[in-house]
Amino acid sequence: MLTFIGVVLTARSSKAAAAATARATEVAAVVQSEPAQRAADLQAFREIRAHEAADLAETKEEVRSLRSLVRAFVFYVGELTDQMRQQGVEPPAPPDRIVEYNQTGV
Repeated sequence: MLTFIGVVLTARSSKAAAAATARATEVAAVVQSEPAQRAADLQAFREIRAHEAADLAETKEEVRSLRSLVRAFVFYVGELTDQMRQQGVEPPAPPDRIVEYNQTGV
């Protein structure tokens, strides 16, 4: 009977030791994979940042181009307006947004 109890207790402790070993192996794997995951996250962040920086640069260039176009158009319309007035033709009043632009430049 004592032998049987000893075998049961040994089996239980072996089972517990195996479970503890499995858990320790799992924790070690997670700890070892952490630096690789951080490196992958950093690389993904750098790629996203580079893409966003390129988009921002493109948007800034478009804004510069549009500002230049608006300035050229303002000058052109001003010249046409002056020519109309020289010929005795009063041009229609500009929309409020154009008056605001002419006053503020924005």
